[in-house]
Amino acid sequence: MDSSQDFKSIQEKVQTALVASTRLTNQIAAEDLSFQRTSNPDVAEQLDDTSSRLLSLATSLLTSATKNTNLKAPELQDGDDVDVHWTRIIDVVDTLLEKADTCLDEYTGMIKRKIAPAEQAGPPPKKSKSATLDPFMRNANIIKPQNAFEVKPDNQDTSPWKPILTKKPHAQVPLEKSLVTFKDENQTTQYKHPYEAEIMQLEFPKMVFEKREPTKYQPVDTTSATFVNTFEGVLEMLEELKKATEIAIDTEHHDFRTYTGLLSLMQISTRDKDWIVDTLQPWRRKLEVLNEVFADPRIVKVLHGAYMDIVWLQRDCGLYIVGLFDTFEAASALHYPTKSLAYLLKRFVDFDADKKYQLADWRIRPIPEEMFYYARSDTHYLLYVYDMMRNELLEQPAGEAGQDLMHRVLERSKDTSLRRYEKFTYDIETGLGPFGWYGLLIKHSAGRFSKEQLAVFRALHKWRDDTARREDESALYVMSNSALFDISRRMPPDPKALHSLLDATSHFAKRDAFNLYNIVSKAKTEGANGPSVVDVLRRHTPSTIGVGEVAKSVFPQLARSDAEEAKIEDLISHTSKLWGNMPMSSRWEKQSKRETPRIARFELPWAQYVKSGKFLDEPEEQPQQQVTQEESVIPLEPEASLAVDDQFTLKTGLKHKTAHVRSDSESGEADDVPSKTGPYPSASADVEEIAVEDTDDEDSMELKKARRKAKKAEKKARKQALQEQVQGAKDMARRAKQEGYPQAAQSLREYGDEGEDEKPFDYSKAKSVLKSARTTNGTSQGGRFNPYGMTVEGPKPARKMHGEKPGKSATFKK
Repeated sequence: MDSSQDFKSIQEKVQTALVASTRLTNQIAAEDLSFQRTSNPDVAEQLDDTSSRLLSLATSLLTSATKNTNLKAPELQDGDDVDVHWTRIIDVVDTLLEKADTCLDEYTGMIKRKIAPAEQAGPPPKKSKSATLDPFMRNANIIKPQNAFEVKPDNQDTSPWKPILTKKPHAQVPLEKSLVTFKDENQTTQYKHPYEAEIMQLEFPKMVFEKREPTKYQPVDTTSATFVNTFEGVLEMLEELKKATEIAIDTEHHDFRTYTGLLSLMQISTRDKDWIVDTLQPWRRKLEVLNEVFADPRIVKVLHGAYMDIVWLQRDCGLYIVGLFDTFEAASALHYPTKSLAYLLKRFVDFDADKKYQLADWRIRPIPEEMFYYARSDTHYLLYVYDMMRNELLEQPAGEAGQDLMHRVLERSKDTSLRRYEKFTYDIETGLGPFGWYGLLIKHSAGRFSKEQLAVFRALHKWRDDTARREDESALYVMSNSALFDISRRMPPDPKALHSLLDATSHFAKRDAFNLYNIVSKAKTEGANGPSVVDVLRRHTPSTIGVGEVAKSVFPQLARSDAEEAKIEDLISHTSKLWGNMPMSSRWEKQSKRETPRIARFELPWAQYVKSGKFLDEPEEQPQQQVTQEESVIPLEPEASLAVDDQFTLKTGLKHKTAHVRSDSESGEADDVPSKTGPYPSASADVEEIAVEDTDDEDSMELKKARRKAKKAEKKARKQALQEQVQGAKDMARRAKQEGYPQAAQSLREYGDEGEDEKPFDYSKAKSVLKSARTTNGTSQGGRFNPYGMTVEGPKPARKMHGEKPGKSATFKK
């Protein structure tokens, strides 16, 4: 089996196993595990065993993934450890994904080793003793170099940062007129870029737009780099740089043992020489003399990913780049699969850069040999890479806008060189900014924080920032993010518990543990009435996602302040993208000129049945009426003069005569007597049965409704009269008793009792239904109970629901 088939089979097995595991996990998560644990101890034991096994496997995987890396795998003992060490787990997963991406590129052939002659091949990189960075090189325990600076950093100053340069070489606008302030988009006062006019009006040398043979780099083995750590050495280097037409620049930065960061090293290369400049010297501000070259528009400055280098050079040395060519922007324009400098070196020079030294502590002096070699290689080959990419850009056709890729890259490079360094003030309320708590809260998905936990988090974050500013340390050195979130979630009850949650490197936090506990206790108390995470998110939601802002972006006329108020018809499309010109609403349908009738009428599907329907209970023969067309339709709303029935039944088949309309004397008992003429006893007086024949009937619906209404009114009147008679008899009996006529009172009372409505049924005295077949004292209790028959003292009989004759019937209720 070849490698491709072997890889495919492994991929299918892994993917199948992952899909099955994911489905099983989703099924388990959908269950009520708390209930299952409580109701079934075996399930609880199995869940605990499975969780322990999964945590053990996850710990083993993390440990295996962090081998030969700078990361330390967290140990997961319970489910809470996953939340506590979530950030570290993400770092391990990101490292694995990067490795997988690289391996896939190599496997698919996207990254291929260039075959070049032996004499032109780049030198092999020097191998370090270990694949991982030595701890001393990563975080060196040395004296802070900023303590010896002539101008020490001031982290407490909240005023706008002012450019530190004292001279402005190659100026088109004098320095005095360049150092002016303005209001940014946040209405904050800032200083303008001193070289803004020069960069905006820059015209690159003609050689940038000429395709030329690339100039080969000098062999590393036969040349050496010059380490510059004196101001005299800077001046000598400056004279050499003035003779060049292109120079390559790179920087190394340190930000762990300082609040704002330190520009620790600067590498500069020409076609023939390399320099490594020490930017941690006390006289580092004097390096602004290099602006005679850095700001010279005739010299092209080649950097890779200069987004942060531009800011660091301004902040620490007062250096500005005019005439930037960013190879990162060129790689983006050429759509390279990877835009890193390591990829460019591998693509054009076949040089493997050891990028582990990016995380090294560049404050170390003297610089170790491996680190010195890495720093030099960043710029030694960069001008050759620039030549190759310049030719490739010039070979590309013009884009859609008619602009060639070279001009596009140069414009983007201009934008990068116009970046300015700005101070960021700490806002405890909003938490915005690069050093604020809001971004950290969103990044670590702390949406489950309670009000108290959020208040503790904000208070601890404020303490960490204040301490870092005062000690000129990074916030992560004062207290790690994992410890910050751990304390915020647990809210320790005493200083000892808080001290146990701190990392070994959190020296400032351990030293101030009692003060931190007081801060936590106070924030916990005040946070009960403070904002929640949801309130914070709503407050920081940008207005650009609102409906009004979206409408302004879609309809430009709404964004103009002087524009007239737009009508709603202008904002709604009259046609559908899917249905075409079909009206999507009745508001756009053409209105008929004829007047719409007051009551809309239409014929229901069962109207024909109603036409031929005839009441079975007919007290007298009704005169025949011809059914007009208007009567064949049923109004949507019943007229006020007609009664509306609650229920009626339609039945097909022959007519069946039922009992005639009850007389006044039978009205009180008719409901208690089951019908003997048909299988459908009436449930109530309001239910009418209609026999539907195949031929048309002469009765119309209006007449039937009128009869039912009159019938109901008559029944109600009889009932009201009966109640008045009963009440009168009771009153007379009460007066007779009071006047001393007991016999008359008894007779009147019996009359009133007989005339009362049906009394409530006393179930306690009723005969047994379930045990009706049993005998009492050896004698039978009588015949079986018939729920459909009439009893003397029982309730109304049940309605028979079976035994219908063939034919369709339907009961309608309004």
